[in-house]
Amino acid sequence: MGLGVLGLAILAGGYWQLRPDPLPPQDDGADVRALYGQSRLLPDRPLRVYQLGHSLVGRDMPAMLAQLAGHDYALELGWGASLRDHFQGPQAIAGFAQENDTPFYRDAHEALASGQYDAFVMTEMVRLSDALRYMESTDYAGKWAAEAVRGTPQIQLFLYESWHGLDDQPDWLARIPGDLDRMWSQLLWSAARAADRPVWLIPVGQVMAAVVTEAEAKGIAELTGREQLFARQPDGQLDPIHPGDLGNYLSALVHYAVLYGKSPVGLPAELLRADGSAAVAPSPALARRLQEITWQVVSSQPLTGL
Repeated sequence: MGLGVLGLAILAGGYWQLRPDPLPPQDDGADVRALYGQSRLLPDRPLRVYQLGHSLVGRDMPAMLAQLAGHDYALELGWGASLRDHFQGPQAIAGFAQENDTPFYRDAHEALASGQYDAFVMTEMVRLSDALRYMESTDYAGKWAAEAVRGTPQIQLFLYESWHGLDDQPDWLARIPGDLDRMWSQLLWSAARAADRPVWLIPVGQVMAAVVTEAEAKGIAELTGREQLFARQPDGQLDPIHPGDLGNYLSALVHYAVLYGKSPVGLPAELLRADGSAAVAPSPALARRLQEITWQVVSSQPLTGL
């Protein structure tokens, strides 16, 4: 899903290597942090949700979330699509026809202009560092947030924090907290600044890290390692970036907890994929612990507004 990058060639250890451009200067969000002290109005009914992103959103996770919440939704996806790609339109989005061959597709600009949605959830491409360097990521997070507010002044805005590949470096688990502080926060501040309101964090990466830390230390029912959250290729090989049924279920729990401001403890675990087939369900013990960890992380993260 990552974007190939061009950089400055340097000689290191006898080999020419490409050195990527530096990340943009750090934005501490000092001018918008006060927005996050506001009381967040929580919904008292199912929301109408619009999701913008790529295959780490996918079709199955929004379908699972809709089953948990009983809400309506629409989406626009692409293969590794950046926020800039989406803003430029279908011609700029790789895999547009394939990813949006679903009755839940709706053009993003049209959807946000319609005034029909209560919540707008956006995410950025992976690698996020490439998006920040080369895809004007912070600018386009701001453009989308401002456009959503113009279409529906009372809409709530959310940023879905995803993750990097298991095979990326440095170590997947060790880098997740730093990615939030160093990179995801940059999108959050820029979007909040453009919209002049909080853009709330959906910290899926942080919840995944908490789950994996516990699972790999002592096991959580049948979950003992990070690979179990991810999909498998038809030949059985691990897909190091795309979630499987368990990863999608966990992501749906985090979305539910943030969007609705409610604990997901007690929610069902037996859900359907977007195509109507039954997802592989976690055991009751695993489902319960995933729900508990989700609420612990979400409710203690100030950027969720909870």
